[in-house]
Amino acid sequence: MSESEAPEPDSPADSEEAETNAQLFGVWDVTEIEYSDPSTERYINVTPIAHTMGRHAGKQFQKSEISVVERLVNRLMQTEENTGHKQKTMNIVKDAFETVHERTEENPVQVLVRAVENAAPREETVRLKYGGISVPQAVDVAPQRRVDQALKFIAEGTQRGSYKSPQSADEALAQVLIGAADYDVQSYAIGQKEESERVAEAAR
Repeated sequence: MSESEAPEPDSPADSEEAETNAQLFGVWDVTEIEYSDPSTERYINVTPIAHTMGRHAGKQFQKSEISVVERLVNRLMQTEENTGHKQKTMNIVKDAFETVHERTEENPVQVLVRAVENAAPREETVRLKYGGISVPQAVDVAPQRRVDQALKFIAEGTQRGSYKSPQSADEALAQVLIGAADYDVQSYAIGQKEESERVAEAAR
């Protein structure tokens, strides 16, 4: 084989080393993330990719393959101000992560994972009808739904903290994440989780 026919070496972008060393937003390492809740671990996917361009949008039950950071971004877009503005919302999350790191000196991705685990409700209620009478019944929450609910609570807490308020969205998000990661009952996400479980306990 001549020199001109010799295969070109793998480019850094195609090598396994580059994939392993990739960092979220070019800053945060996602290879050493620890999980404390085994039930939700398989549904909290952490990757250095924060924008998959809708790769999994048409596939049922594929949302758990998407990075939890992108899922948070998508949740934050479900408001009037941010609908369709993914790059703007990603910048909000990026700035919030920097604030979280400044305040906690921890990897903000680890803080997000802990916040999702803490804010995920274990019980909720459903309505059962008996002869026209609606009766609440407590049920266990599936692990995938637990993660969905936790992300919903975090996004709602961010929206409530920044809507018609001098507090910026990234500041509100950082505050919600830190509060949920520390299991602060004053945090909106933890408060919603506790309320859901309290109602379910009364309906057992």
